[in-house]
Amino acid sequence: MQMATKILIVVTNHGNLGDTDKKTGWYLPEVAHPYHVFKEAGYDVTFVSPKGGRSPMATVKFTEMTTYVNGSEVGQVHELDNTLSPYQINISEYRAIVYAGGHGPMWDVAENIELAQMCTNLYENGGLVAAVCHGAAGLINVKLSNGQNIVKGRTITSFTNSEEAAIALTDVMPFLLETRLKELGANFIADDDFKRNVQLDHRLITGQNPASSKRMAKKLVEILKYS
Repeated sequence: MQMATKILIVVTNHGNLGDTDKKTGWYLPEVAHPYHVFKEAGYDVTFVSPKGGRSPMATVKFTEMTTYVNGSEVGQVHELDNTLSPYQINISEYRAIVYAGGHGPMWDVAENIELAQMCTNLYENGGLVAAVCHGAAGLINVKLSNGQNIVKGRTITSFTNSEEAAIALTDVMPFLLETRLKELGANFIADDDFKRNVQLDHRLITGQNPASSKRMAKKLVEILKYS
């Protein structure tokens, strides 16, 4: 049987930053960098969101866009206007699922049971699971067949409580991601604010923040190459 060559990237449909008048969604480097790494390695990439359809991008400054990505990495933006829903995905066709960040996933990906079940199925059939920044919110409802959460006893990271405070969004978030992951039994490793930090435990790869996006993606590709 031919080995699957597809990677699934999970993005958000949520575009409002809590009760503020600000917008959110997926964050550019956390989608563009992994996408580029995966495509360069020869993988097909599919985008899925809780509802399917349009996935909004969080507002970024032009200087941020030019700092993080180049033109070859942003061509996928059009695909994010037409993401698939979980019901359109055959997870057996994929080798990995990657949860992209941005604050949006805290409101919808975190609570989506269909996405969580897909992740369980992929992981328990030998697939890789990865998340960067707030994308790790997608892991909080992923339960394995033994009844335990996927992060229990695993060494992981995500956007930290300290980083949330540094950007003055602690009180806007529906919950604090670091706190919730620790409550679920994760061995949480935090580096200094906004520094690169990627953790690998078994087939679970996590990155702390946007600066960790490319390193996370490269680590995933490296593992897929030898698995």
